[in-house]
Amino acid sequence: MERRNFLKWSSLLGIGGAVPFKNVDAKILNNGPKSDRAFWVGLLDKISSPILANMSRDLLRKNMPIAYSPTWDGRNDQVAYMEAFGRLIGGIAPFLELPVDNSAEGKVRHRLLEQTQQSLSHAVNPQSADYLFWGDGKTAQPLVDAAHIAQAFLYAPNNLWEPLSDKTKQQFIQEFKNIRRIKPFKSNWLLFAAMIESFLLSIGEKIDEGRIDNAIDQVTKWYVGDGWYSDGDRFHFDHYNGYVMHPMLTDVLKVNVAHGRRNGEEYEIAYKRMQRYGSFLERYISPEGTYLVVGRSSTYRLGAFQPLVKLALEDGLPKEISPAQVRCALTAVMKRMFIPSTFTKQGWLTLGLVGDNQSSLSDYYSNTGSMYVTSLVFLALGLPQTHEFWSAPFTEWTQLKAWSGKSFPKDYAVDY
Repeated sequence: MERRNFLKWSSLLGIGGAVPFKNVDAKILNNGPKSDRAFWVGLLDKISSPILANMSRDLLRKNMPIAYSPTWDGRNDQVAYMEAFGRLIGGIAPFLELPVDNSAEGKVRHRLLEQTQQSLSHAVNPQSADYLFWGDGKTAQPLVDAAHIAQAFLYAPNNLWEPLSDKTKQQFIQEFKNIRRIKPFKSNWLLFAAMIESFLLSIGEKIDEGRIDNAIDQVTKWYVGDGWYSDGDRFHFDHYNGYVMHPMLTDVLKVNVAHGRRNGEEYEIAYKRMQRYGSFLERYISPEGTYLVVGRSSTYRLGAFQPLVKLALEDGLPKEISPAQVRCALTAVMKRMFIPSTFTKQGWLTLGLVGDNQSSLSDYYSNTGSMYVTSLVFLALGLPQTHEFWSAPFTEWTQLKAWSGKSFPKDYAVDY
């Protein structure tokens, strides 16, 4: 069976002989805008449903099988459930913020929204079986995933935060304040603390200003040029500029500028730097729909492209990148990555990148729940179907143009 599959794909991709690239494009990559959005929504539903269908019924702990990295460091394993839920809703929140209607997509949104709202009430209810592990004073991990929940509230205030009961809101506020006992590491973790405090600021709660300002000031000092931040005092060539640095810094600054705590120029500069980094992300995607896999947390998959889809969501893409080329490029990657064996038989994400044979790729801090940060790629589903991102026809991305012998924009470093 494995040999037959290899021969099939080697013939298609030209491993066994020369096949014009345009044939590969036509068979695998070229889809219409309606089918692309339907594919994205279907994939979002497939990734979300095992978590939300269970947690909404208070059954996540009972039914979620957890796999841990072969090098797991022995931290409290209860962090896995908060990782799964927090990371998931951080990515799907803009989709849930859109209006519900009677379309097929609208029915998916309505179901997931109801399940998310029910899950949120369980997350902070100490009497619930799925009350999340918010920390014991010894384990730092909850800071990370509490930040993703705060991020979700910022992205979908009308459909995720406002409908909660007063009791549930107060429980979240208290958990967010209690988590201040966790001191962030001197790294991208500073932004997790800042994100939580910025959400509290957005709803009029008293904040710990130092956790915000220290993060902004320190991360700004770590800027090394041309759209890149160092993650700490030493530069790391990995995808953490995508996973955390750019999106959370700009989110934090946006809230704080709106409340008169920081100046608008800081936000504008940070945003320009994110745009520059977004241009790299678009160029990472090969003609075949693959991308550069490098550095720690590679199993976080398409969470690496968070800045690119965030820019699309906010109509902030660099002028040389059209929304449709981002859609088409990422659709190609999704179809390469999310093959059937990238999920377990029960529908949970595997540890790895593609398929189910890469658990050794997972880092010592990774478990099944950690994998759901890939959901951040779905930010662009917060755009309505009529937006150019979804309505424009198939558009070639940079590397597809380059390796097809077509004209494409040159690339130069920036000074900001």
